[in-house]
Amino acid sequence: MRKVFKLDEIDCAVCAGKLEEAIKKLDGVQDAKINFLTQKLTLEAADEEFDAVLDAVVKLTADVEPDCEILR
Repeated sequence: MRKVFKLDEIDCAVCAGKLEEAIKKLDGVQDAKINFLTQKLTLEAADEEFDAVLDAVVKLTADVEPDCEILR
């Protein structure tokens, strides 16, 4: 499953790249892309694991970029 989420308060392209790489390393993440210009995260994970993966991504985002929030 692939879903797109709006990001709030991602401050720079370097921060977006750092967060994208960290998300890609999480278990269950098939692919992740952050577009800094549109402030969007595209997340791909297996259908049956998607909610758990998304929860892990939200937690990781709070740790890596505390000012950034994933709007669901």
